Amino acid sequence: MKEPLLAFNENGIYCAQAGVYLDPWKPVEKAFITHGHADHSRWGHKKYITHNTNVPIIKHRLGEIEVSGVHYNETITVNGVKFSFHPAGHIIGSSQIRVEYKGEVWVFTGDYKTEDDGISVPYEPVKCNAFITECTFGLPAFKWLPQQQVMNDINTWWQQNREAGKTSVLFGYSLGKAQRLLKYLDTSIGKIYTHGAIENMTEVLRPLVDFPPTTRITRDVKKDEIKGNIVLAPPSAHGSTWIKKMVPYETGSASGWMAFRGARRRRAIDKGFVLSDHCDWQGLLASIKATGCERIICTHGYTEIFSRFLNEMGYDARTAETQYEGELAEMDSKIEETD
Repeated sequence: MKEPLLAFNENGIYCAQAGVYLDPWKPVEKAFITHGHADHSRWGHKKYITHNTNVPIIKHRLGEIEVSGVHYNETITVNGVKFSFHPAGHIIGSSQIRVEYKGEVWVFTGDYKTEDDGISVPYEPVKCNAFITECTFGLPAFKWLPQQQVMNDINTWWQQNREAGKTSVLFGYSLGKAQRLLKYLDTSIGKIYTHGAIENMTEVLRPLVDFPPTTRITRDVKKDEIKGNIVLAPPSAHGSTWIKKMVPYETGSASGWMAFRGARRRRAIDKGFVLSDHCDWQGLLASIKATGCERIICTHGYTEIFSRFLNEMGYDARTAETQYEGELAEMDSKIEETD
């Protein structure tokens, strides 16, 4: 039995023919990186290759690294293996990675979503024989509402809080979710304030996207200035001393996990908004069908349930253990940055 083009080992997803890893979780010589989230782009690799847009993101996050950028659909050939990056629609700068050798094509999605968020290059299906897919929300219960409807709900919530004399504190991951929220907040309601972690990342991304103006919350910003406005903060700020400056406030969280009953209550959130940077159930199934693949490897999320369903549909599907976290990374309790 011949070796698969991509295999999973203790370091990550490995292409032995090229001596290259995709989103490895342990330090390696050469790493092709799908996007900037911490579970996919880790510190310690000797050489990083990623999409051009992701270069400033991972340099901001990882510091001094040797990194080179490529365009979408640009082919890099390593020992006869052709690699190319294709839009994943997950966050700004995110990619799927296509790998081809002797007529066999594999695609690794990293993380992806099929809804066009208006700030990321939209997801494009890539034809392949084997498809390595996340399934963070691989249950039929997950069905997303259109982004515009969710953002209307968020702006209405903000307006109601303002009328009640309260500050709105909205939690979203500092890379991706925060910028998606920021893009569509209604500045006719009030001003947008940001936690340092979100402001720092947004500054990196401003050359790429026309975002509304924001004000970083520092020690010099007075409580009365913030009142009635909206504050974007990472989930790690919830329950910290930093948030005390916002009193009186209401908290909201934008996450796919808000679709679960009880998720808002367990996280002591006043209002939950279902907004995910990952595919819902139908998005996953439609993406798989569009690739024309026969073989599927499910890497993180509801892997067992989803792969079993795919097998019942007639696909050759299995699971693989990885260190990717999907949207669970958004619930990290570690303070990313403070000001």
